[in-house]
Amino acid sequence: MRVFRHPSENDVRRLLADAQLPAADLTAAHLAHFFGCGPKDGPHGVGGVEIHGSDALLRSLCVDDRVRGQGCGKALVAALEGHAREQGARRIYLLTTTAADFFAGLGYRTTPREAAPAGIRGTPEFSALCPVSAAFMAKDLG
Repeated sequence: MRVFRHPSENDVRRLLADAQLPAADLTAAHLAHFFGCGPKDGPHGVGGVEIHGSDALLRSLCVDDRVRGQGCGKALVAALEGHAREQGARRIYLLTTTAADFFAGLGYRTTPREAAPAGIRGTPEFSALCPVSAAFMAKDLG
């Protein structure tokens, strides 16, 4: 599945709304670290990463229901991990209420929320947007 940088803000917001994921905090700075998969003029999935020093937060990964299971999500995660690594991150974190098994299959492990580094704890996703019941997961980027 084709992965590309900088999907349009409208496409990102549309896909996040369809997946019922938060988008209220998205800024142009966030969107600079978003990737899309599928056609550039109508991506099937999007995801972003926030860099906080040597830590990164994988956020807003979503894939249209009609193309799930075709590799879009895995391709996006690989691109986001590579991008985070290029930006100097050594570990990547995420919060999920629905996809813990998917991420576990990609090498992420459930981590106690209290182990989150300060930069990750300070994000709106961690502190307010994602429920406390969300799985907090981490992966070393090597």
